Amino acid sequence: MPTRGAAALLLALAFLVSPARGDAVSDFYKGKTVTLICGYGPGGGYDVFARLLARHLGKHIPGNPSVVVQNMPGAGSLRATNALYNTAPKDGTTIGMFARDMPLMAILGTNPGVQFDPRKFIWLGSASDFSNDAYILLVRKDGPVQSIEAARRPDSQPITLGTTGDGTTGTDIPIMLRDTLGFKFKLVSGYPDNGAIFLALERNEVNGRTTDLSSVTSLKPDWLKPDGQMRVLVQLARATRHPMFPDVPTARELAPDARSRTLIELAEQSYIMSRPFVAPPGVPEDRAKALQAAFMAVHKDPEYIADAAKIRVELSPVSGEVVMQAINKIANAPPELLDYLRKLHADDAKGG
Repeated sequence: MPTRGAAALLLALAFLVSPARGDAVSDFYKGKTVTLICGYGPGGGYDVFARLLARHLGKHIPGNPSVVVQNMPGAGSLRATNALYNTAPKDGTTIGMFARDMPLMAILGTNPGVQFDPRKFIWLGSASDFSNDAYILLVRKDGPVQSIEAARRPDSQPITLGTTGDGTTGTDIPIMLRDTLGFKFKLVSGYPDNGAIFLALERNEVNGRTTDLSSVTSLKPDWLKPDGQMRVLVQLARATRHPMFPDVPTARELAPDARSRTLIELAEQSYIMSRPFVAPPGVPEDRAKALQAAFMAVHKDPEYIADAAKIRVELSPVSGEVVMQAINKIANAPPELLDYLRKLHADDAKGG
């Protein structure tokens, strides 16, 4: 018969290995709800990806919490990015996604509204590295400009583009195309989200926009059909032409010199983190690792993949580690190129 001390020791050991104790991460998440903050409103490409992930992520997180999307549009997702970094719960019950260019904006340091350090986020990964996608300049077929030659003519009417705000790709990419390729644009900013820009384009309030090909094929699939009302003039974020548009040149092809091409390639670096997902800094390490593992696991889930195919979104997932490598590559770019991007953002903020 064991002594009182031995019995106490056996009881303690039994408690430590008891299945009832379970895994700490699983115990934490069981019965809880994880909030996924999306930096854009309903109906846009980011929202589509956020809701797709929310439908499947919970079963890959220990404890199988439910996952709900909370839209937080504003300033091209800067509002949501700041909230995720500064005020969101840091216990693992909140994750989020924001514009791919938020890390670049923080590195450049030109926007006083930035209140985050991209290197301190817990990067879960990106649902797309754009290897199967393209960033496109889309124009109405009944608009004033129907060719690259017309878009670059000094006497041509500018393409009116809708954008969400200063410092976003929808604003900065057109300015870069103006500076490097000579395109003429008039930017109409302040739309609350991508869905609003799609509606404005449909109503002919604007006659063009830059956006992800996958957003168009998912949300407006009829637009790019032979009898559709839109055409693609240029494609970006690709080294080669997308198979859907073998006759549409890439921005790199149109670059007049090596410097312009290098600038375009640097601006395209953010597309590696095309659909980024993060957790706030400060999440306990075991929960952070569980969220990162769940994010990569869901991208191997046949049900998730089938769901993505049904709504025509492109998946090419990369890990948080790959995203961090891309951020560091931007930060370590030649100073003169970063200075150009800083000037671009500064001119953008002034309305130039």
